Amino acid sequence: MPLNIPDKLPAIDLLKEENIFVIDTSRASTQDIRPLKIAFLNLMPIKITTETDLIRVLSNTPLQVELEFIKLKSHTSKNTPIEHMKAFYVAFDDIKKHKYDGLIVTGAPIEHLDFEQVTYWDEITEIFDWAKTNVTSSFFICWSAQAALYHYYGIPKYPLEKKMFGVFEHTKIDPLNPIFRGFDDVFYAPHSRHTEIRRFDIEKVPALTILSESEDSGVYMAMARNGREFFITGHSEYAPETLDMEYKRDVNKGLPIEIPRNYYKDNDPSKQPVVRWRSHANLLFTNWLNYFVYQETPYNIEDIH
Repeated sequence: MPLNIPDKLPAIDLLKEENIFVIDTSRASTQDIRPLKIAFLNLMPIKITTETDLIRVLSNTPLQVELEFIKLKSHTSKNTPIEHMKAFYVAFDDIKKHKYDGLIVTGAPIEHLDFEQVTYWDEITEIFDWAKTNVTSSFFICWSAQAALYHYYGIPKYPLEKKMFGVFEHTKIDPLNPIFRGFDDVFYAPHSRHTEIRRFDIEKVPALTILSESEDSGVYMAMARNGREFFITGHSEYAPETLDMEYKRDVNKGLPIEIPRNYYKDNDPSKQPVVRWRSHANLLFTNWLNYFVYQETPYNIEDIH
């Protein structure tokens, strides 16, 4: 089944050019199927890029998935046209009485701030609390993973001496967990962050299980509540050129930034990136949707609790 996304969303045409099967809401409404309802809280500045990245990896499942894009009332995006936000996003206040099979929360470029200094901290923690009883499984990425771990379990974050930036090898600590179905023993994922969470803090919390880590980039994936919460510190959803754009943006701004590790061919920024994470990114999101959303969610969505 294809991914069901709002009519005229810019990602539709971009992904069809990649031969990715998506259909708009109008066509999906003619199919007699109860789609999985996934709420997508997009905290990234350039929202259209992030929408496209996430839709790309969510579209490889035989399940029909219906996305609902959520925005915060306490924060106004300055890098995405207001017309786009009005056309495709709904405020959390308008949906918080609803139930969802899944929730995805993205990262945000606010790592330099303490969590309580974030202008929308009160609203996002309200969403975190809402998700515990209104969502079958939540999937937190990068900053939101750190934020959710802090809010739910008191896990601190730590500043890094230099940005964790590149594509790193990871191993599976619990290889039999269904989230890793089809994974190789070693797999790659991009990272782009200035802070980290640490293993010894997570190990103090019995409710948390570390599922994957890297010798270079540390903890990659943790889980809680038997898969009702996943915390991912990297960016498996990144498109091939994303780290390249981030690197050249920072170079042009004169910021201190190293070449992303294990990314460019021959470690040469003038050459094309070597994409080595795409297959595992697709498996990650497909396995999450299948084993922790579809197989766990009740048929009657109102029964989620």
